[in-house]
Amino acid sequence: MLENYLPRESFTSYEDFKANYRLNIPADFNFAYDVIDEWAKQDPGKPALVRVDDFDAEERLTFHDLMERSMQAANYYKSLGVKKGDFVLLILRQRVEAWVCMLALHRIGAIVIPATFQLMPHDIEYRCNKAGVKVITCVDDPELLASIAQVRAQCSALEHVTVVGNHIPVPGGCNDFREEVAAFPPEFPRPQGAESTDVNDLMLGYFTSGTTGMPKLIVHNYSYPLGHITTAHYWHQVEDGGLHFVSADSGWAKFGWGKIYGQWICGAVIVAYDTEGKFDPHHMLETIQRLRPTTFCAPPTVYRFLIKEDLSKYDLSSLKKCTIAGEPLNPEVFNKFKAATGLELTEGFGQSETTVIIANFPWFPIKPGSTGKFSPLYDLDIVDENGNSCEDGIVGTIVVKNLDRQRPAGLLVEYYQDKAANDAAFFNNLYSTGDTAWRDSDGYIWFVGRNDDVIKCSGYRIGPFEVESALMTHPSVLECAVTAAPDPVRGQVVKATVVLAKGYAASDALKKELQNHVKKETAPYKYPRIIEFVDELPKTISGKIKRKQIRMDDHAKQQ
Repeated sequence: MLENYLPRESFTSYEDFKANYRLNIPADFNFAYDVIDEWAKQDPGKPALVRVDDFDAEERLTFHDLMERSMQAANYYKSLGVKKGDFVLLILRQRVEAWVCMLALHRIGAIVIPATFQLMPHDIEYRCNKAGVKVITCVDDPELLASIAQVRAQCSALEHVTVVGNHIPVPGGCNDFREEVAAFPPEFPRPQGAESTDVNDLMLGYFTSGTTGMPKLIVHNYSYPLGHITTAHYWHQVEDGGLHFVSADSGWAKFGWGKIYGQWICGAVIVAYDTEGKFDPHHMLETIQRLRPTTFCAPPTVYRFLIKEDLSKYDLSSLKKCTIAGEPLNPEVFNKFKAATGLELTEGFGQSETTVIIANFPWFPIKPGSTGKFSPLYDLDIVDENGNSCEDGIVGTIVVKNLDRQRPAGLLVEYYQDKAANDAAFFNNLYSTGDTAWRDSDGYIWFVGRNDDVIKCSGYRIGPFEVESALMTHPSVLECAVTAAPDPVRGQVVKATVVLAKGYAASDALKKELQNHVKKETAPYKYPRIIEFVDELPKTISGKIKRKQIRMDDHAKQQ
């Protein structure tokens, strides 16, 4: 399959990769027809998906199964009036239907908006009206269904709510997705003429929260899956026929990164880890031991919990590659995981707006704490506030340059109907990520943080990641988040919100010990003047720490 899109697959060095990586992008590329159906035709028995849940129940699907089920679903959506260019909101956790529905809507040319089940009523209303959502397909979660019912009348374009039932009866006024889809045939010819898709048509949307204002709607076109060849083949290093286990809910961009597009282009088998309770590291490790995946990816939060377990009790020998994304990787986590498993965690970085743009690729040694080097898919640089390239060692903003030459596959088309957001991100023929980093003399990139996360204290600019990494080397710290706290004298001071490891108790003495520890591990002026001990950190369902929420809570306390 890769040979259809890569003129050249193998490279002798990072420099060779950077200079000579190219993508063939067919003008009419559609992931559902050109990848899923092609695998199904080549080998009807080729495995594609393994779904497991909290109770270790398994469901296994082939590419042929996915082809037929998604064709049935496409016919069903067409019967509801869904057509090319319509927006459909999916809230499906990791039910098999998350994959089936995405493929079905790609076939039609509708625009998929995956979303988390954690949405509140006002979140649902805003998303539906911003995008003009025509259909919602969701899991049968009582709170979620109540939230949808509460705002349904205010969603002006919403015509149908289809429910994937399992636990409770489908409410009145909603459609039973599984029952109704079963009545449709598993054939759906590829649309022709005006109903067909090309790579410039919109395919996928993600809502992302900015630092101010309402969430922005990122939209991608049909070339987006091809941008994830770099993600899956050269960073995750998935194997044809090998199981790829990623900790990510279907409502987040990490799902698009790690659980569908690039992985299936490479022929990997995706693990749907559909758990509904609180994260259980023991259950995850047992599942890895039982399923024996070849590759694994998770956010730092997951690894921080895994290294606190006795990993020697689990057989993890099937794993050949472990990757990490979502937040920068603390060297302490890297070192402890390697000591326990012999595997080096390979970091990568990107956004909902992109595919992987920086990663530790296989041609150079890993420097713990560095995100790696630039992806060849993008023309990347680190620039100062005037748009000039920063010298090595100088912190600047990561940007994608020279957009007039060829817009890279995987970069967002735009922020949908949001001129202010587009003007802020696209200017001077570049796209600004809003993330800051510096480059060392060997070309490695060292992530500092979001522009909004950088702490400005008494004239110093302090990146939260370096303080968090210092704290993580103390045995009492299970995980932590460093943020700016308002201060009447200094403007901002460094605050650490800390979750303690087992066997440690919060105390003023421990606060002092942690402050002194940071002073020894990094520049003394970076130490946290405020330390707050908590039972858990606020996180998204994908495991990212919500630093913004911590900052907002601190500001609210001062009002």
